[in-house]
Amino acid sequence: MVNGLPDPRPFASLDDPARMDASLRGGAVAIGNFDGVHRGHRAVLDAALGRAQERGCPALALTFEPHPRTFFKPSEPVFRLTPPERKVELLRQLGFDAVVSQPFGAEFARLSAEAFVEDYLATRLGACVVVSGEDFHFGKGRQGTPQFLREHGARIGIEVISVEPVRDETGEIISSTRIRQALAQGDVAQANALLGRPFQVAGTVIAGQKLGRTLGFPTANLALPGETELRHGIYAVRVRLADGAWRDGVASYGRRPTFDNGEALLESFLFDFSGDLYGQTIDVALCAWLRPELKFESAEALVAQMRRDEAEARAILAA
Repeated sequence: MVNGLPDPRPFASLDDPARMDASLRGGAVAIGNFDGVHRGHRAVLDAALGRAQERGCPALALTFEPHPRTFFKPSEPVFRLTPPERKVELLRQLGFDAVVSQPFGAEFARLSAEAFVEDYLATRLGACVVVSGEDFHFGKGRQGTPQFLREHGARIGIEVISVEPVRDETGEIISSTRIRQALAQGDVAQANALLGRPFQVAGTVIAGQKLGRTLGFPTANLALPGETELRHGIYAVRVRLADGAWRDGVASYGRRPTFDNGEALLESFLFDFSGDLYGQTIDVALCAWLRPELKFESAEALVAQMRRDEAEARAILAA
């Protein structure tokens, strides 16, 4: 709202610039995959938001779906840190007026670097400012470089800002790849530090074999995408229910080796909660790593360990 009136530029999520409202043209455009919308991405995104404010123009984020690496190597899909809808929501929360999730297919991959700047950025988006990372490459065969973007942008009246990589406290560059590697190792603390918030997944609660219920630990179960590289183990979590309320809990991600060694599931036990969550969409935020997944000699031994896991998770989340 502006002075009690509706915002003249309501948020828009688009997959085709042709459907973009005229009020969104002439904006500052941040370009990137932005998977994770992590601390490194924030430098590019904040620069675009700041330039949009200075110029009094719209702020847009241009991203690509599917991830280009998944398009070029479909047999090796990328472990996504943020599904498309979650990424859009995070960008909206940062203050962008619109997110263009450009479909990345064969036709777009064939676009030359020159055509991307002139036809896509200038003509289709009407960009007056473009902000990207120093490692941004584009166009067929990744011909386009940051220098090409700056020089070509200058010739056609687009201001181009290239943002240097952001480094963490150790001096290493913050990247989505590092975050994926940390999660694959169970290093939730590092992943969350690089993200700037807890790593979060979402999904619809499905029915399992109700093993947890028989053990006194009923769980809300999510089937994560097959490309998920999260380390199997036990985590302290916070779970957001469909009504928006957050509940503390402890979760297991793995194959239940004590019982069936089946398909991997994320199984979350919510503290001090009773209710039917089947069919509901929930969010699970990983707050801490507790231990790896183990095979126990008996159900009794597993239950004893689960009680210790619960106590440890309660202590961590309370702190």
